[in-house]
Amino acid sequence: MSHETLRPKASLKRAATALAIALTTLGALVGASPAAHAQGDADVPSLKGKRIGITAVGTDHYWDLKAYQGAIDEVKRLGGTPIALDAGRNDNRQIAQIQTLIAQKPDAIVEQLGTATVLEPWLQKIRQAGIPLFTIDTASPSSLNDTTSDNFFIGEQLALKLVNDIHGEGNILVFNGFYGVPVCAIRYDQLKAVLKYYPKVHIIEPELRDVIPNTVQSAYAQVSQLLAKYPKGQIAAIWAAWDVPQVGATQAVDAAHRNEIRTYAVDGSPDVVTLVKDPKSSAAAVVAQQPALIGKTAVDNVARYLAGERNLPPYTYVPSILVTKDNAGDVQKALGQGLQTGQIAAK
Repeated sequence: MSHETLRPKASLKRAATALAIALTTLGALVGASPAAHAQGDADVPSLKGKRIGITAVGTDHYWDLKAYQGAIDEVKRLGGTPIALDAGRNDNRQIAQIQTLIAQKPDAIVEQLGTATVLEPWLQKIRQAGIPLFTIDTASPSSLNDTTSDNFFIGEQLALKLVNDIHGEGNILVFNGFYGVPVCAIRYDQLKAVLKYYPKVHIIEPELRDVIPNTVQSAYAQVSQLLAKYPKGQIAAIWAAWDVPQVGATQAVDAAHRNEIRTYAVDGSPDVVTLVKDPKSSAAAVVAQQPALIGKTAVDNVARYLAGERNLPPYTYVPSILVTKDNAGDVQKALGQGLQTGQIAAK
């Protein structure tokens, strides 16, 4: 038997083991008492008297808003003053906001998401101005620390779930409109790496392009058009690097009564976890992240650095979990999502 045959099976075992560990970890993280949270935060230094700049490319998506708010709340909890700016999905506006933050000379800046090639020159300017730079989901050589999920494992885990569900054979639709965003690129590259070992799984070309704004509507229209083009049995699954396109894709599949097709994505917005939980929905899986904890953890790293800790790792990984129809209800409870619906349906 070849190594090519052995590798995906070994990876699937690792994914299954990690799934059990992740669920236990999430339960511990979000199910602990307030006292336990306070005890865990006891070693985080104060930010009293410190001003922390926070710049986000946008907050219209559930993940983005929760991470942004998590960072703001933690600066306040530690006694600091947040200078928080939301660019509203406009690269030029975010660049202008970064310039504004540099001029204000805060004690540190936290940058969240965005297009790496656009951001990097301005991230360099932050460091050149002598301001410590930390990032959330933005891999950059200019960042002292990037707080994120392990997107390499997320990409592999989701891809293995997809190919296992379709029994290693079939055509798939892939949304790949934001490859310039590092986390999306990593997830996509991991999908391609897994598919290398499944020669009977093929990506239908051209790939789909997810857009902002009107993400759901655009995904719905694109998928509906291809469902009309490819009759039953010619599409097995639909993949996206984040879960708002998954909403539109799922709506299109369900409206067309194409129950042979499953959808997959990343982030774990409440509406999407609810879709995965629904046995009648084509949403098969989503990897749920903990964006509020990611934002909080980034600021904790800022506080430690400003207190003199200079041995921070370049990356801090916050646990995620693969949500399927088997565990969606448990994950909802663990993440406190049971009453949170309607968050993204209109986007």
